Parts: sequence; C-alpha cells; structure tokens
Amino acid sequence: MKDKGRTKKKLNAGIISIVLLSVALCLVTFALGYQTVAVEGNRFQMGSIKINLNDGKSIINEHEYLFEPGMTVEKEFFIENKSTWDVYYKLYFKNVEGGLADVLNVDILYGDKRLFSGTMRNLTRENVGAADDILKLNERRTLKVRFHYPESAGNDTKNQLLSFDLCADAVQTKNNPERLFS
Repeated sequence: MKDKGRTKKKLNAGIISIVLLSVALCLVTFALGYQTVAVEGNRFQMGSIKINLNDGKSIINEHEYLFEPGMTVEKEFFIENKSTWDVYYKLYFKNVEGGLADVLNVDILYGDKRLFSGTMRNLTRENVGAADDILKLNERRTLKVRFHYPESAGNDTKNQLLSFDLCADAVQTKNNPERLFS
C-alpha cells in the first residue's frame, strides 16, 4: 500500500511538472513572438552584388596571337559595379589549360597601377586577394591585361597552347573591413 501511495505521489508530481513546463514554454514562445511583432516598424533590405566583366566577352580570341619568346600583348577590358553598394573585387583565372599556363607572365593593370601579377596557373580564385582599391557604385573602369612571354622560356614551350576564363568576384565594402570573400 505504501508503494502505491508513493507511486501515485510521484506520478502526480511528474504530471504537475509537465503541465508547469508546458505553461512556461507557451509563455516564452508568446514573449518571443510578441517581441518580434513589437519591432515591425524596422525595415531591412539585403544588398545585391552584380559585376559586369567586359559584357561577358573574351579579352583574347582563339588564334588571335601566336606567342613567341620576348613577345608582350596588352588588351583592354572593363569591370563595372552594378551592385547596390561599393565593392571590393578580385580578378582571377579559372579553367586554365595548356602548357603556357606556367610560362606567360600576366599583369592586370589599372592605369599604371598593377592590381594582380603572376602566371595564369597562380592567379586563381584561392590565391588572389582583393584589389587595393574600391569599385564605387555604378563605376566602370577600363583595365588592361598584359601577357608577356619571357625570352628565357626559349623554344622548349614551342607549340604550347593556353585557354582560360577571366573571372571577377566582389563583396560589399559595408561591414567588411577585412575584405573577406565567402
């Protein structure tokens, strides 16, 4: 009989605890919901990032040049910020294929300022950081890419090819002083 009394008390205590916890959960949920409703006058708008890189056109066409040691080629292209804010940007190459990827020296220039420099194989998304300057809202910049075939390469790289995609990434400057790209 004593065991039945204790069991009944424990059962009642458990049921009361469950009811109290349920009521507390309902009150907390209501309080959070009310807090959300209470700040409905605040508006948040997400920014958007949109970069126009040379209208999607190639900067060098297939068979346009036959590179040889000592040769330098410069081509102009543009980058335009069509985002909703100023951006940090970086330019890099992907889908790089061919024997000249490790031979040609590449510089990307803004006027006399060198933004990026290296071989095609090294100027990848992972290896390139943000340019030192900011691309302002609606700003369009004419840049130049310089390809140089070093004389020291000699004829060992004769008949080698190269294909690549020039790409751009951008992030908003607002709340991003470290210039972090995701």
